[in-house]
Amino acid sequence: MKKFLPLLLLLISSIFIFSCKDDDEVVVDYPAVYDININLIQNSTNYFGFNQKFNSTLLGQDIVLVYRKNNPGANTPVWEPLPKTYFFDEGAMDYTFDFTTTDVQIDLRSDFDLTVKDTAFKNTYISGQTFRVVLVPAVYGRSANSVDPRTLSYEEVIAKYNINDKKVGTL
Repeated sequence: MKKFLPLLLLLISSIFIFSCKDDDEVVVDYPAVYDININLIQNSTNYFGFNQKFNSTLLGQDIVLVYRKNNPGANTPVWEPLPKTYFFDEGAMDYTFDFTTTDVQIDLRSDFDLTVKDTAFKNTYISGQTFRVVLVPAVYGRSANSVDPRTLSYEEVIAKYNINDKKVGTL
């Protein structure tokens, strides 16, 4: 009996060890930076949007940060964090985003009719937009006094998570 009990415990523990193996799991490289170059799609007179699927499913606790390139064509880009509000004589216009584990939705909403704006306005805010998506695991480098990455600028996020933003992927 004394020899049987250790063998039984070994058998039971080995069953649990091998039953937990999951070969189908997709590994997501974190942290990661991606660019999305798009024309926002009109959904109504004051709402444009775009939905982009991720290359692989994120974990539920991961964080997605989105930045809009504000100076296209410049040598040094200026990345504005979303959400971002612009004010005009006609009213306010907001870039926002939301995300799930499988996609990110980028929206442009306004208090006024965006469809009647001139070509220069549309080229600046609707067509040919570049958004930078940064994927950060929520538990990455967390400590009791850690800063929420959603409150940081693009440059601060790149520095904090030691991201090589010279190696930018596409979604």
